[in-house]
Amino acid sequence: MPLLPHLLFDFGGVLINIDYQRTVEAVRQLSRRGQGAEFTQASQTELFDNFETGHLDTAQFRAGLRAAYELEATDDELDAAWHAMLLDVPAERLALLAELRRRGHQTALLSNTNVLHIQEINQRLARQYGLKNGIADCLDRVFYSQEVGLRKPGEAIFEHVLREMNWQPADVLFVEDSPQHVATARRLGLRVLHLAPPLTLTAALPEALRVFPEEYPADTLAGA
Repeated sequence: MPLLPHLLFDFGGVLINIDYQRTVEAVRQLSRRGQGAEFTQASQTELFDNFETGHLDTAQFRAGLRAAYELEATDDELDAAWHAMLLDVPAERLALLAELRRRGHQTALLSNTNVLHIQEINQRLARQYGLKNGIADCLDRVFYSQEVGLRKPGEAIFEHVLREMNWQPADVLFVEDSPQHVATARRLGLRVLHLAPPLTLTAALPEALRVFPEEYPADTLAGA
């Protein structure tokens, strides 16, 4: 095991605050039959899976939304509804990432995401914090599902990250809020900090790192 554990972060619910229900309701408002988007932390339909793995481009995704939910909306209105779930990235979380890198931790991001959300988040980060390359400026590597062509909770995307980073599973602390992704990481031998509410990154991670000696059992770092 390295002197310091490698750190692999989820994005939504860990670094950026997320409220899925806001998008569910925003789509409902645009839908002729009053149907909300079938997109939650726990599950989603194939339309969203395909967008998150790069099998649909932006135009195809918008067309799919219009067809699936009987939407009469402009591209800007659709994008606003899709982005409604994205809240803030607190400054203290970015400061923590910077401090961890200064201490010598290797850091990476593993996110189920899509081109529209990443563009929107990174534009916000550039405006608010001056991050030219968005969240990528805060970590050693970023792995986005739509670029890799795979998504959590599948094992393959975790294995891809481990190969690319040249990391051993037991040397990695994975910080994640979704139980189904936590389950895969544990199955593959990663150590896990399950950031279940009301835990937050800045409150829970320093303590998890404090109790991370070589002999520390992986599953006892769970927050739930």
